[in-house]
Amino acid sequence: MSATPVLITTTGPDKPGVSSVLFAALTRHGVEVLDVEQVVIRGQLVLGVLVGVESDPEALQEAVEQAMATVSMHVEVRIGSAIGTDPFAQGRQGSTHVLTLLGRPVTARAFTEVAGRLAAVNANIDTIRSIADYPVTGLEVYASVAQDTPEADAELRSMLAEVGSRGGLDVSIERAGLSRRAKRLVVFDVDSTLIQGEVIEMLAAYVGLESQVREITEAAMRGELNFTESLERRVALLEGLPESVLDEVADSIDLTPGARTTVRTLKRLGFRCGVVSGGFTRIIDRLVKDLGLDFAAANELEIVDGKLTGRVTGEIIDRAGKAVALRKFASGYGIPVAQCVAVGDGANDIDMLSAAGMGIAFNAKPALREVADAALSYPYLDAVLFMLGVTRAEVEAADAADGLPLVRP
Repeated sequence: MSATPVLITTTGPDKPGVSSVLFAALTRHGVEVLDVEQVVIRGQLVLGVLVGVESDPEALQEAVEQAMATVSMHVEVRIGSAIGTDPFAQGRQGSTHVLTLLGRPVTARAFTEVAGRLAAVNANIDTIRSIADYPVTGLEVYASVAQDTPEADAELRSMLAEVGSRGGLDVSIERAGLSRRAKRLVVFDVDSTLIQGEVIEMLAAYVGLESQVREITEAAMRGELNFTESLERRVALLEGLPESVLDEVADSIDLTPGARTTVRTLKRLGFRCGVVSGGFTRIIDRLVKDLGLDFAAANELEIVDGKLTGRVTGEIIDRAGKAVALRKFASGYGIPVAQCVAVGDGANDIDMLSAAGMGIAFNAKPALREVADAALSYPYLDAVLFMLGVTRAEVEAADAADGLPLVRP
């Protein structure tokens, strides 16, 4: 005799003892537990249990209803065909995709559009959980595509990228499974990513040429100018600048909000963290020490008699050089590039983000957003953590365990 499926859904204020009362009633009827899911939203509990019962499911229903009344919880019981069928459950071994939605706020309109786009490619939302309430609102959505083909995958990515490109909501999508949780190395660009502003513009301000340097920088970031040529032209404007200015600029640098939290959390998780920059080693070395980074690659300014000559020495870390550096560091730690994450903001980061298993465009120019796996449009670097499945609650709990104060406005 086959067991009759019974779906029990309990709702009401969360309190100790609800689960124990329910499962005590189930135990007395000798049921088989097939599935369980629970969520608590602002103190309200939703607990669903799917069981199989060999005989008299109506008696089970009565027992469950009486038991939950003792703890003042509402319960709904569905038996057999009343449960309905889930076409996605047939042969499904879990969700096929994971979406991360970030907004400030995440509006009902924006979420409705995402849900509609999922439905348009016959994708079902399996689970939604909150991953952040500060500095942005973050939701993690597990979804299953009924016909999981490369074509459906490409269509889904394209549709969701369109949603994100209109602004107001950052959307990333990854394949579900072990590979998503196997990231082990993160590489950050420096200027306008790990730190606020562009170091070379700060240096140029000392000789009154900040606007000229900025124009060249912006053209390079948009992909309109070869990075090596742009670097040489900008550095040439610094000729004669005293070496001491490098230390003054290093002292004045402001980290991007969330940078310390991001690196600290990734290090706790065992990630290798470092920077690959088109900037300068004299500045980068200070960041490496300050943040406890594992590796760095940057350009070397030529200094003669205590002054900048307007030239760089050694191999230039340009667009192609960034990808080379990423592969070198990954190889040195024995980590496949598929398990690497790269974060950057400009066109010279395109090759690096394309080479990494996950490329994240941070407040980036359009040329980079087009090739990135995820694009962040809010100025908080700790949003990178949310894209990797780390929750704000986990970050704050780890900080509290280390005696660090909770920092919120």
